[in-house]
Amino acid sequence: MKQPKTLFYCTECGNETPKWAGRCSACGAWNTVVESPEPTLKASRGRGRVSSSRVVASPKACPVTELGDSVEIRFSTGMGELDRVLGGGAVKGSLVLVGGAPGIGKSTLMLQICGKLCEFAKVLYVSGEESQHQLKLRAQRLQVQSENLLVLSETGLGEMLETVEQEQPDVLIVDSIQTLYNGALDSPAGSVSQVKDCTMALMQLAKGSGITVFVIGHVNKEGSIAGPKVLEHMVDCVLYFEGDRHTFYRILRAAKNRFGATNEIGVFEMGDGGLTEVENPSQMLLSGRPEEAPGTCVACVMEGARPVLAEIQALVVTSAGTNPRRTSNGFDYNRAAMLLAVLEKRGGLKLSGCDAYLNIIGGLQLDEPAADLAAVVALASSYLDKPVPGDLSAIGEVGLTGELRSVNQLTQRVAEVRRLGFKRCVVPAHRGLESLPDLQLLPARNIGEAIRAALRE
Repeated sequence: MKQPKTLFYCTECGNETPKWAGRCSACGAWNTVVESPEPTLKASRGRGRVSSSRVVASPKACPVTELGDSVEIRFSTGMGELDRVLGGGAVKGSLVLVGGAPGIGKSTLMLQICGKLCEFAKVLYVSGEESQHQLKLRAQRLQVQSENLLVLSETGLGEMLETVEQEQPDVLIVDSIQTLYNGALDSPAGSVSQVKDCTMALMQLAKGSGITVFVIGHVNKEGSIAGPKVLEHMVDCVLYFEGDRHTFYRILRAAKNRFGATNEIGVFEMGDGGLTEVENPSQMLLSGRPEEAPGTCVACVMEGARPVLAEIQALVVTSAGTNPRRTSNGFDYNRAAMLLAVLEKRGGLKLSGCDAYLNIIGGLQLDEPAADLAAVVALASSYLDKPVPGDLSAIGEVGLTGELRSVNQLTQRVAEVRRLGFKRCVVPAHRGLESLPDLQLLPARNIGEAIRAALRE
């Protein structure tokens, strides 16, 4: 009996090779090459067996000057936070991948936008994880009731495409891509070949028929979309739904967007009736902030065009061992270690024998240098056991010599600080800003001056 042929593929990028290797030659990842039976095409008879190359007819080439621009290619999803992340709304004929941990609210978000989309469009919701009765119960809980919303519980690619051809929806939602399979391939659902083939079929459907397709994808333990990395290359937009499922707040980020920026975020609050948009995330992130407590300071970061105030908490204690511990949550670890070294060398604080912990409240990930000064002030406040005034914030980048550097869009940041009721703000001295009404600017040239101004030394 002839043995079935096998091939090796990289679980990180999907690159296929005829033999095993410790390191992927395409993406350079180590220990990601695994063995899998080579997918084979079955006979074309039977339901559920379809080739992705025959989903739609081949389009004809057309000069770009003859393409009309009278038709609006963007439309609102009915949720302003989602529209913000997408770059102003969903694009007709686009393929959007929404990823996140189980239970984070991906399916809830997709079903909620159906309530608004059904007002002007026909929506087909295909679920491979829930029955139609379960979808009905969830739609009732979210108060989504419309005759333009069609639900289908199916995992076969062929059956789904037949339903799309019959119903001709304007928007297609697939939950999830890991449960969808093409019966023409001799491989299980969720495998690399199935995910690639089904995504290719959906992409051809979106581009050829002008249907906007939303695809839900699960993430693995590393936090990336489960399946081959080529899945993210094929789609137009990759959205990540983040947050602790045991808390109320969720953050939607764009990791890839062919039709807009990738630095915008959308903030939602999870409740009994579904997701609610948070139009003022700064106020949400600062709610419950302790008063007159050492080791906390407020920074203003830019998430796209939106200034967001975030609370940075620090805890510095004497180390019980010979190797002090450094931990950061929501703040880059290497940058936190650099700021601790600058504080000891340029600020005169003996932190080499102390354990240091940094935490960003609300699940934000601060990855821009504008949060450096607030982190330094919070660390100094905890070390000296002196509280930072509750009406003070800090904005600025810290260099290795302890100097303060200016950051971009400082005017917008200062205006947001004033809008939320802060009375004082520590900023770099060489940036010539005038104090605004009800807001006093405290210029500082280095971290020593900034710490003295913040702690009233």
